[in-house]
Amino acid sequence: MKTYEIIECENKETLGILIYYKKTKCFIIELNEQLDEWTAPLLLTGYVKKKIYTIPRDISKAWVKERIIPKNRQNIGDILSHHHLKEYDEIKMLELSEGKCSQDNLYIKKTESLPDYVLERMKRNLVDVVLLDNCSALAFFSDDTVKKVDLKAFSQISDYLNNQAFMDTAQVGCGGYYLTFNDSIDIPSNLLYEKGLDIPLKRQDFISFLQKNVLDTTGSCNLLNCTRQNLSYLVKQKQLTVAKPNVSGNLFMKGDVLRNQW
Repeated sequence: MKTYEIIECENKETLGILIYYKKTKCFIIELNEQLDEWTAPLLLTGYVKKKIYTIPRDISKAWVKERIIPKNRQNIGDILSHHHLKEYDEIKMLELSEGKCSQDNLYIKKTESLPDYVLERMKRNLVDVVLLDNCSALAFFSDDTVKKVDLKAFSQISDYLNNQAFMDTAQVGCGGYYLTFNDSIDIPSNLLYEKGLDIPLKRQDFISFLQKNVLDTTGSCNLLNCTRQNLSYLVKQKQLTVAKPNVSGNLFMKGDVLRNQW
């Protein structure tokens, strides 16, 4: 992760922070909450008017692209050669331009630390998400909060809730800033935090539950003192439910296995 201050040239005021995740080439802009629509960067004024200061990754990337030479520029080869670059790299191009743009008087400066307001917001970033039945999800946040979220509340995915293949693509995005589906439709973590119902559970509690209550095929056979064939028979007879099927061995809930000792 690389971080840069976004600075106004005239008074040297820091307007926000640009965060770059190298492996995924993802940009996130965190703006200072003291900004208003007149002092915010032009492209981001609409968000500031709505009091949204964590800018989505697509808009953050668009802001960056205003400040770098495009990859398809006719003489891009000569430009790369002049700067001793072997290949086109967005972040290198941004650093070379210092984030300057003809449309405003801003520039960027590398920083090794994040301001307190960014660190405070990051506490509401996601750590993990587990999709549940009935179009809901269990969301784990950096502040150790766990919330159950009704995904029907989010219009951006409402047309896909019955598409299991699409729903299975859900994963936590860069830095925990969003829950993404198909790496194209994002739900900001702060919205999940606001709309979710608090669950009196910690992530470590959930992990401990999984560690102590999920058994593989071998563990289940050992607990029941039976063979794999016996276990398969129990499954076929619906005396034992498979929690998660797998070609190399199924996973079972320990309680379901124990009930077959009764």
